[in-house]
Amino acid sequence: MHQNKHPLLIKLAKYYFAIKQLYYQWRYRNLTLEPGVLIKGKLTVSGDVKVKIGAGTRICMHVKIYGSGDVTIGRNTLLNGCWIGSVKSIKIGDECLISDCFLQDSDYHNIDPNLRFAPPGPKVSAPIVIERNVWVGARATIMKGVRIGQDSVIGLGSIIRKSVPPGVVVIGNPQQIVKHLYQDADKEAKLSHI
Repeated sequence: MHQNKHPLLIKLAKYYFAIKQLYYQWRYRNLTLEPGVLIKGKLTVSGDVKVKIGAGTRICMHVKIYGSGDVTIGRNTLLNGCWIGSVKSIKIGDECLISDCFLQDSDYHNIDPNLRFAPPGPKVSAPIVIERNVWVGARATIMKGVRIGQDSVIGLGSIIRKSVPPGVVVIGNPQQIVKHLYQDADKEAKLSHI
């Protein structure tokens, strides 16, 4: 049964989320929140990372963003308990679903044993780009230098080390494409006309 919410409750909820948004912008000077961002859970921003979150984005559970890079999150995206570590740049497109996963654009250490304790070199970090309408499943890890194409799905617990084309479902470690969403939709459309 559908219940209409009382207009006073709707107004109070708007004030509550507006005050919460002001609080987070005051607390984290390097955080920019566009109008309509709903922080339903908790947001922690650590380090010098610059964060911009687009209008209509919802933050649930405890989202942690840290590092010294730039993080840009598009509009109408859902962040649900994820950890985002940026030394260079992480861009998440509009209308994405980001579950409780890890996004890290850096190894934070040199891989070469002779340079392990030296300051991180240029090969240690590379930007991450997640295009529009991507769904990243729980406990997945997106590594440095990865681009995930529009409309793709990253399955539960997957480790993504290489870029992912648009419109596919990827699972596993090592990652593998298990479904082509556009091709399957075309096949279904053709079958429905028969």
